[in-house]
Amino acid sequence: MEEILKRLDDLKISYELVEHEPVYNMEEMDALGGEIFEGAAICKNLFLRDQKGKRHFLITMKEEKQANLADIAKACLTSKLSFASEERLKKYLNLIPGAVTPLGVINDETRTVEVILDKDLFKEEKIGVHPGVNTATVIITPNDLEKYIRENGNKLKISVL
Repeated sequence: MEEILKRLDDLKISYELVEHEPVYNMEEMDALGGEIFEGAAICKNLFLRDQKGKRHFLITMKEEKQANLADIAKACLTSKLSFASEERLKKYLNLIPGAVTPLGVINDETRTVEVILDKDLFKEEKIGVHPGVNTATVIITPNDLEKYIRENGNKLKISVL
């Protein structure tokens, strides 16, 4: 978490850090109560791989959206997608399940992971993503999240999902 927050500071990206109980899924996140996030749209993140396991994708969308893997595969211009293993998540982003975040690209030294941000995120004033741990949420603007990812050098696509 500290490395992610330092990178946000280095990029002069303003954010709010909200610490909370550990959460492992969106239901547990909802149980915290939306008021602690001050109106920010909370994001869900999916770490996916293509059928051959050669390409990896980090998908970020608003929590209430349904993830249609076939539509996401079309947006990624790739074959059938499936969820990547815990081992791949650790290898490529140095994250654990329950703490998946687009801010985790900081750990992707080879810039292998391709990031897809849902276009609907940009309709929100602020969004919430984990800072690499599931005991806190970073509140940030969608444009600043885009800047963070671009500055890291990962491929980034903004798409309707």
